[in-house]
Amino acid sequence: MSPSPPAVIETSGLTKEYPGGVIALRGLTVTFAPGVTGLIGANGAGKSTLIKTLLGLLTPTSGTALVFGHETATDSERIRQLVGYMPEHDCLPGDVSATEFVTHMGRMSGLPATAAKERAAESLRHVGLHEERYRQIGTYSTGMRQRVKLAQALAGDPRLLLLDEPTNGLDPAGRTAMLELIERIGTEFGISIVVASHLLSEIERVCDHLVAIEGGELLRADTLSSFTGVSQTLVVEVDEGVAALLEELARRGLAPRAYQRTQVLVPLGGPGTGPGTGAADQAFDVVIGAVADLRLPLSRLEQRRHQVEELFRDESQEAGNVS
Repeated sequence: MSPSPPAVIETSGLTKEYPGGVIALRGLTVTFAPGVTGLIGANGAGKSTLIKTLLGLLTPTSGTALVFGHETATDSERIRQLVGYMPEHDCLPGDVSATEFVTHMGRMSGLPATAAKERAAESLRHVGLHEERYRQIGTYSTGMRQRVKLAQALAGDPRLLLLDEPTNGLDPAGRTAMLELIERIGTEFGISIVVASHLLSEIERVCDHLVAIEGGELLRADTLSSFTGVSQTLVVEVDEGVAALLEELARRGLAPRAYQRTQVLVPLGGPGTGPGTGAADQAFDVVIGAVADLRLPLSRLEQRRHQVEELFRDESQEAGNVS
């Protein structure tokens, strides 16, 4: 059995309390494996605070954080040489060209002048701005500005990218293009990436690991397949009568739960519950019988794997019930 690859990020009991008693991170202990990891959580969950702490921009109140084995509290300068950072908010100067800005950021990471200029051209080409690289950033669209932020994160030839809400402000086409870029960088360049986002459907498209946090605490950390592929689920959609259907399905031995206003989810279990198997067929029969007996208008009945959003919502609810 081959040993596990070394962790990219490790935190232990990491806590960050701001003045006024606001706790952004609360005893967070988690490990980030190599690859593309989605850091998911609602706005205010602590994602940006964690990223800034990993960069050494914030000092933790207690606990430790390591990036490639370097402790953030004592070796933040070395960490910033190894990490590219794409901030959430727009912070670009409008009166310089993209190539000037990205070259400057390469110099800031320690590259010599010639190497920084070459790296800037390469990074801007990777993000699709090669033809526009001499235009002033102030003339760029939102999507182009996001690409500049990604290019400058790549300029220092990092081993790890920290991307904070990289699709922020983009339209659907722009979000798709950004996600494709992120996926390509992770696949072709072999750079580990942490993508912080509250848009769970996007995270699911590009990541192979997930770390879910809420209120600064860890909800769950696992591979994407473990989050979504362990169990299958039946989606039952009715135009009315969700409460009655939930009660009836539970009475018949299933474990349904409401999802959105008109849907009921029925978990089927682990591997071996695909279409045509006994467990799935039995659940179908039970659902059809319950819907018919209740005379409900059935709009949809289909089987699929879990989606990240559903699982994250479940974890949040469970955490709330425990506290």
